[in-house]
Amino acid sequence: MAALRQAVSRLLLSPARTRLSAPSRTLFTKSSFIPQSPVRTGLYATVFAVSAGLFAVYYFDSRSAIHRYVLTPLLRYTLDPETGHKFAVQVLRSGLGPKDVVADDERLKFELWGKSISNPVGLAAGFDKDGEAIDGLFDLGFSWVEVGSVTPSPQSGNPRPRFFHLPEDAAVINRYGFPSQGHMSVLNRIRARIPTFLQEDNDTASFRSGSVLAVNLGKNKTSPAESIQDFVDGVRMFGPYSDVLVVNVSSPNTPGLRGLQSRDTLQTLLDGVTKARDNLPPSAVTSAPKPKLVLKIAPDLDESQLVDMADVIRNSRIDGVIVSNTTISRPSSLHHPSKAEAGGLSGAPLKELSLSALKTLRQHLPESIPLIGCGGISSGEDALDYAKAGASLVQVYTGFGYDGAGACRRIKDQIVETLAKDGVTWADVVGKAVKDLSWKEREKESEVSLLTKEAEELKRLLDALGDKMGSGEVGV
Repeated sequence: MAALRQAVSRLLLSPARTRLSAPSRTLFTKSSFIPQSPVRTGLYATVFAVSAGLFAVYYFDSRSAIHRYVLTPLLRYTLDPETGHKFAVQVLRSGLGPKDVVADDERLKFELWGKSISNPVGLAAGFDKDGEAIDGLFDLGFSWVEVGSVTPSPQSGNPRPRFFHLPEDAAVINRYGFPSQGHMSVLNRIRARIPTFLQEDNDTASFRSGSVLAVNLGKNKTSPAESIQDFVDGVRMFGPYSDVLVVNVSSPNTPGLRGLQSRDTLQTLLDGVTKARDNLPPSAVTSAPKPKLVLKIAPDLDESQLVDMADVIRNSRIDGVIVSNTTISRPSSLHHPSKAEAGGLSGAPLKELSLSALKTLRQHLPESIPLIGCGGISSGEDALDYAKAGASLVQVYTGFGYDGAGACRRIKDQIVETLAKDGVTWADVVGKAVKDLSWKEREKESEVSLLTKEAEELKRLLDALGDKMGSGEVGV
């Protein structure tokens, strides 16, 4: 880049340049009004037409090859990962980002918490940490945009480098450590989106039909390890301006945070945030009574931990669970030299682990608590694997980073193709899985009742036997 700048400087200061800028060649001389030749005019027209065409393709077709095979790789190989990430956010923030102008197929529509959602593909937290590009991301076709994680006080996160591409593994490792501009900065951006004239029946903080705006709540590093106050403050701050609040206790990059997933501390946390939610004033932007509360968990919990967690969730007033965050494990299949970097691994290698955790949790939670699948999703097939395991919708992050602006639309198109072939809808697939796989409260109660009756019958028989022995009716 330095050599390029020097070359440009020499060109600008060369004698030829000086001669071209002499008075005899200025705009105000008669010679400047000499008509251009047809060839030059045609060349200019051709360049303009090609440029306009390329911009139209870029702007109105997020699925265009220019995004997938030119712009996204260009960012990845010319800028360091974090700088490329920030550049993408700023492009989407500017309003000049590409658009998905294709209406969602009816087969993708489903209901979540009684609300109609246009498609099941959402964006996970971590991409738009400070709520800078909310509308640009909705323009790419996501039905769920989740900003954050947001911490109460601003913090810079961990030292750089802290974000690593593993392209051979279709994965990334990050140890950002919740860099955040803080509650007030993000809240001001969310408030700035509020239309001047709100419809009285507006039912979503996204201000887009069939879409959801979520805020992911994090915790400052300086806060006491077992304190839940940062999350309670987040609920109070963002509750009136969001559809969903995500309680993130699963990032591996904040010391002590995952400790809040243990049974006792989790119970305290869920009691605290649900109470704060219930005490919120009426929403400032929607007709919905209260935002939904969703817990985001780690994929590194064993089966007994997941069962304990499910028991706590069942007895709380939490509305859903995201499965899962990044993993601290390192599968043996990883090849890239950066695989040894500390931090959370996401992308294709995470899918098996996250999907397994979701299946376990689905078996121990009732149908009324929806699960959101997150981890290794980059195709319609991946999304449907989660749907068949009982996930109501899915979130992407790493796949979006590698595949570019058209990732969301391509995944939706692939889902539709499979659904059409099978003659079903997304709601059909999820509904069947949730019905078949979920924890059945009545069945569990019946099992307990049966065991109780058997125990009572056994006690009756033993008592009868004791009476007979006492009366000498049974020989010893």
